[in-house]
Amino acid sequence: MEVINTEKTPIKIWSKDTEEGAIAQLKNLANLPFVYKWICAMPDCHQGYGMPIGGVMATTDVVVPNAVGVDIGCGMCAVESNFTDITQDQLKEIMAEVRKVIPVGFKHHEKKQDISLMPLGGTNAWGNLIICGEEFNNALTQIGTLGGGNHFIEFQRAEESGHLWFMIHSGSRNLGFKVANYYNKLAQKNCLSWYSDIPEFKGDDGLAFLPLNSQEGENYLREMKYCVEFALANRKLMMDRILEIVKKILPEKTQYYPMINIAHNYAKLENHFGKNVLVHRKGATLASKNTIGIIPGSMGTASYIVKGLGNPESFESCSHGAGRKMGRKEAIRSLDLATEQKIMENILGKPRTQEDLEEAPGAYKNIKEVMENQKDLVEILVKLKPLAVIKG
Repeated sequence: MEVINTEKTPIKIWSKDTEEGAIAQLKNLANLPFVYKWICAMPDCHQGYGMPIGGVMATTDVVVPNAVGVDIGCGMCAVESNFTDITQDQLKEIMAEVRKVIPVGFKHHEKKQDISLMPLGGTNAWGNLIICGEEFNNALTQIGTLGGGNHFIEFQRAEESGHLWFMIHSGSRNLGFKVANYYNKLAQKNCLSWYSDIPEFKGDDGLAFLPLNSQEGENYLREMKYCVEFALANRKLMMDRILEIVKKILPEKTQYYPMINIAHNYAKLENHFGKNVLVHRKGATLASKNTIGIIPGSMGTASYIVKGLGNPESFESCSHGAGRKMGRKEAIRSLDLATEQKIMENILGKPRTQEDLEEAPGAYKNIKEVMENQKDLVEILVKLKPLAVIKG
């Protein structure tokens, strides 16, 4: 861990290769008046909007919508099976069937899904949900869909046991995007009046805030929590449908262990160093003592099931993945298709065109180095190697 002490509050970094843009954002965060103790940067940290991806910030009295991000509740889920043998033809058949029932990219279901699949079966029990209420009907066509970007469905094999695992990375779809944008614009509009004598808040730095004791702040927290639950319901529905397909194609192999789930874009009230604070995790996951988490690599490298060590220095957090080392456009422009295909030689779902390289292994940091840099944050329980991947 490296510590930067040049700003109002310290910055603690678990990465050895953090880009300049992310460092500048971390320094900006460290000078905010409501930061508690210090700012943390996980080993997968890279530049985001307002706050780096892989950033952790604890605040007193305020919530910062862009310190959560636009894909509220985005996270990982994984299920372990009790079987080890599967052929490439069977994997191909499973992938083909999955694509029929799980829309990817910008696609939604043509028909609304059953309302019982939504958090608590609807919105009424959550109280006043302004944006989630408006978007509820649209969300009924989005639940059980993967989304685009770096979202994925992956079939993996455990290195030691050989067991087959199923992993999903997805979030709250357009619901979280709408909530994030609405409340960030509201915060930008109002934060000058709330902190009118502080020049940092111009409404254009991506770090506008909402006081927790304001109606706006309470509304955001309520809608953010709903998006977190929707993202979980989204992943669970996809996982249920994947397992149904696997059971259909491999009917003799039907035992699965309970699903592991962990989010990496949210804010939550927690107690740290004897004080209740709001911990924002943007591309970072909870790593409290004995918490089981998931840290994926790229589509061509290993992923890990981990156990949190509860390190207080990181506000009990760890990385959410390998972390990008180049942007999507740069990856398409600079990576070599043949080289990336070679890396994924025995993995189904490898990039086929130059445009596919935005999510290629070469666009990401070395997951082994990322895991090495956070040995004081998590313990590795299972190493998973990819067999097949479906990208958003």
